[in-house]
Amino acid sequence: MHAEVQNLFVRIHLLYLAQNQDLTVSDALPLLEERGYRVGEREIKQELEHLTQENFLTAHGDQWSLTGTGIEEFKEITAVLGRVSEELLATGKKTSTA
Repeated sequence: MHAEVQNLFVRIHLLYLAQNQDLTVSDALPLLEERGYRVGEREIKQELEHLTQENFLTAHGDQWSLTGTGIEEFKEITAVLGRVSEELLATGKKTSTA
């Protein structure tokens, strides 16, 4: 997966993970690796800082927590992902049966 695309998915996953707990780089790394991402601590910190600049997360020392804006953004993301996945999976089924 292209790095730019992976970074987008990593940010989405970080927002998802932040719903349940405050995040640290060291906690997020194994969770992302379990999901198949090839990332290091530096990349995770960059993405957490990016989400903080967008006001989706707020930093507390070495931890990040979800903001109200982040909650709303994640709701919008999941709605769009739902529509996109339905379309792509439907297209995939049509292609595979042809």
